[in-house]
Amino acid sequence: MAARNTARKRAFQILFEGDQRGVDVLTVLADWIRHSRTDTRQPPVSEYTMQLVEGYAKYERRIDELIAQYAVDWTLDRMPVVDRNILRLGAYELIWVDETPDAVVLDEMVQLAKEFSTDESPAFVNGLLGRFKTLKPSLRRDE
Repeated sequence: MAARNTARKRAFQILFEGDQRGVDVLTVLADWIRHSRTDTRQPPVSEYTMQLVEGYAKYERRIDELIAQYAVDWTLDRMPVVDRNILRLGAYELIWVDETPDAVVLDEMVQLAKEFSTDESPAFVNGLLGRFKTLKPSLRRDE
């Protein structure tokens, strides 16, 4: 499962970069793929990373709606950029990727928060994604 862990971390980095640069995540993904093909120092972009980024892009508006609706006392623009993008990735995988167990998604996103964000972030990420897990059947809808 180390490959999936790496794929999630790279997908998070792509979402984060897109957010920071104000660029569509699919553009960032294409840049990463191109760089990995032309620069041997760049690791390849895995199939699962591509699936996660493309899946997030498909449901981007719905995911941001859900985060804004359920993040108590936090607006998307006030939320730390790292947390916002971990939540985006986690919400996509939790709600729309059936083959990944919910507990795995929650654990992986909490680990990303521990690695890349503040001391309070793991609890925040776990709480909001836990809420999405509980409400999952009613949250899932196509754009």
